[in-house]
Amino acid sequence: MLHEKTIDHLLTIHEIYHEPNVREYARGHEILERYQDAKLIEVVSHNQIPELFGFEGSVEDWLWNKKNVLILGTKKALSARPNTRSSHWVAPSQSNGCTMSCSYCYVPRRKGYANPITTFVNIEQIMGYLSRHAGRQGKKLLPDAIDPEYWVYEIGENGDCSADAAICNNVKDLIGLFRDLPNAKLTFATKFVNRDMLSYEPQRKTRIRFSLMPHAMSKLVDVRTTPISDRIAVINEFYEAGYEVNVSFAPVIYYEGWLDDWRKLFSEMNEVLNDEVKQQLATEIIFLTHNEPLHNVNMLWHPKAEEVLWRPDIQQVKYSQTGQRNVRYKNNLKRELVDELINLCTQMIPHCQIRYAF
Repeated sequence: MLHEKTIDHLLTIHEIYHEPNVREYARGHEILERYQDAKLIEVVSHNQIPELFGFEGSVEDWLWNKKNVLILGTKKALSARPNTRSSHWVAPSQSNGCTMSCSYCYVPRRKGYANPITTFVNIEQIMGYLSRHAGRQGKKLLPDAIDPEYWVYEIGENGDCSADAAICNNVKDLIGLFRDLPNAKLTFATKFVNRDMLSYEPQRKTRIRFSLMPHAMSKLVDVRTTPISDRIAVINEFYEAGYEVNVSFAPVIYYEGWLDDWRKLFSEMNEVLNDEVKQQLATEIIFLTHNEPLHNVNMLWHPKAEEVLWRPDIQQVKYSQTGQRNVRYKNNLKRELVDELINLCTQMIPHCQIRYAF
């Protein structure tokens, strides 16, 4: 687990909501034993907790819940959803929710806004499903923009795996599974440095993507995350420990002087990253998408961030695949912004492959 001086400010479990049968699973028993002093609250289902879910108005408890509450349950529906961007498949999640509080994050929208970590204790079933699913895919015969050799599975869509790894060994077990699968690797993006993960021995079968943005903007919107310079500083170490290490420029937020700040970030990357890391580096570029209900909640606990996130003068409505009414930068402006950032990447970090940008 993480060194205490690193994790204490982020995660201190005082309450555990749990489904009745979690002790029947080795992982559930292990977690409950670890947090013996926590108050236990039995619930029928991990996703039916009225005091946490659909609780948009209780912003006074927002950060307390994220730091002090853990939910334990079992993942019922096991399926791998096809993907076409950073992975070929989105794996059934080993967790959802997050202890961090990035003000733009879409996960709270899916989980009733109050979204502490839910850990799924039936990890053996999840791993068994993934092993069988990868086996059915067979050998990957053609290289593509996602990976030249392997089928890639995203395991961090609904949370941050580096923080999850501070609670239990779900992430470590998954890294071990994919290390041994002959035709597949896993991937996840993170905003948190968990140095204990340097001992997991992924053997290049795990692609970790450190999310980066300019320092000043990160300090404003990346609440309770590892500082940007600290994320950059460990990239060489994670590569040396056997990870494939990529970066993720997301979300890209437009403001006065934004491109100059990205220029400074790329200069820092060039100074810190060694040549071997640079040659395997790749990124995705994802511009901000925001959401009106989340904006309304943020106005109650972090209104300063909304000055840059909520810009009706330059944003337009965009409906998501799930039918949510989101906003993004207007088409003509966004095309210009995407081109400007791609051009800057080409000039300053030409070694870094851009998988996609939108």
